[in-house]
Amino acid sequence: MKHHEATGPLASGKANRNGMSGEKPATAVEPTLGGFGLYIHWPFCVSKCPYCDFNSHVADAVDQLAWQKALLRELHYYGSITKGRRLSSVFFGGGTPSLMLAETAAALLDALSQYWSVDEDVEVTLEANPSSSECKHFSDFREVGVNRISIGVQSLNDKALAFLGRAHTGDQALQAVLDAQRVFDRVSFDLIYALPNQGRDDWENELETALALGVNHLSLYQLTIERGTPFYTEHRNGAFLLPSADEAAELYQLTTDVTANAGFDSYEVSNYAKFGHKCRHNLIYWNCGDYVGIGPGAHGRLTLGGGRTRTEQVPGPKNWLSAVQLEGHATRLSEPISIIERIDEYFMMGLRLREGIDRGLFEKAMGRSLEECVNMGKVEAFQSEGLIQVDLAGLRATDIGRLRLNSLIVEIVH
Repeated sequence: MKHHEATGPLASGKANRNGMSGEKPATAVEPTLGGFGLYIHWPFCVSKCPYCDFNSHVADAVDQLAWQKALLRELHYYGSITKGRRLSSVFFGGGTPSLMLAETAAALLDALSQYWSVDEDVEVTLEANPSSSECKHFSDFREVGVNRISIGVQSLNDKALAFLGRAHTGDQALQAVLDAQRVFDRVSFDLIYALPNQGRDDWENELETALALGVNHLSLYQLTIERGTPFYTEHRNGAFLLPSADEAAELYQLTTDVTANAGFDSYEVSNYAKFGHKCRHNLIYWNCGDYVGIGPGAHGRLTLGGGRTRTEQVPGPKNWLSAVQLEGHATRLSEPISIIERIDEYFMMGLRLREGIDRGLFEKAMGRSLEECVNMGKVEAFQSEGLIQVDLAGLRATDIGRLRLNSLIVEIVH
C-alpha cells in the first residue's frame, strides 16, 4: 500500500538492542506539546506493489495468535515507559493491517488504558485495500473500536491500476469506498497522480469522480520513484516517463483548486480534509509530537528524561517476532536526538502544513527564538518572492512555496 501516513519520519543511526539508550524507565508524565499517539505496524500484504518502499512483506501464512501476543508484549514495553500520558490517536498501518484479525485489534485497543489516559474521542485508524475479502470485515473492526478507515485506492482508472501493480479494478475501488461509508463516519482514501501519460483532463475527471463519493478526507500523492523498488530500475532504464516538473506543478495546483471548490482544506502538502476531519494521528507527526511505534520496522519519537529520543524496531517480520518473544521488545535503535536535528525535523515536518510552524510552540519546544534557527536573509528573500510568510504567528510556506518545499528548507535552516 502507498500511504504517506504509514510510518512517520524515518530514523537513522547505530543499532541498540538494549532498550532506551540505557535510560531507566520514565516514571513521570513527560510534557508533549504536539500530542501523543500510537503507531502499530502490520507488515504483511497479499502482494508487493512496484512503487512501494515501505516495510511490507508477502507471506503465505501468518500465525495470527503469535503476532497478537508479540504486539501486546511490545506494547507493554513501551506503554510501561510512557505510562500516564494522554493518548489521542492510534494508527494501524502497514503493510495491510486489515489482513489482521479483528480480535488482534481488539486485544491491543483493550490494553491501552493499562498505560495511558485515552481520549474519549480517540481516533483509531485502520489502513485497508479495496478487495472484497477485506471489505467484509469492516463491521468487525468497527465493533472493536476502529472509527476511521483509510483505503489504498491509488487510482480509479483500470489501466493506471495495472501499471501500479494493484490487484483491484476501479469499480471495486468505488464499491469499497461505498462499503466503508456504510460502516464508518470517517473515511479517507489515497490516490496517486502525475502518472505516465496522465494529462490535466484525465486527473481532473478522476478527482471529480473521487470527490463525488462524498468522503471527508483524501490523501493525494504525486508518484515518486524510490530507490530499491522495481519502478526505480524500470524508470532508470527508460521503461516509462513521468510528467515534467512544470507539468507536475500544474497538476498539484489543479488538485488544490478542485478540492478547495469541493470544500476541502489542503491542510498538508498531500492531504485534504473537510472541516473537522483532519487526520489527528498525522498531525502528531507534522507537529513533532510524541508517538510510540510498535511492530516490525516501526519508528517512534519519545520525550524521555526531558530529552527527545528516536526509536526504531527490527524490520524483518521473523527477526522482529523472535526478538520480542525473547526480550519483550525488538528495539534495534534508540538514541537521543540533538537540538540541531530536532530543529531540522521541526522545519521539515511543520512546513508541510498550510498553517506552518507556530512560533509559540516552536520556541517553547526548542528553547530559542525562531529567528535564531533560520537564515533570516534567505527567509526575507523568499518572502519577497511570495514563497514564505513570516510574522508574529510563525513561519509558513505559501501554496507556491510548497511546490519547492524541500529546497526552501535546505536554504533557510542553519
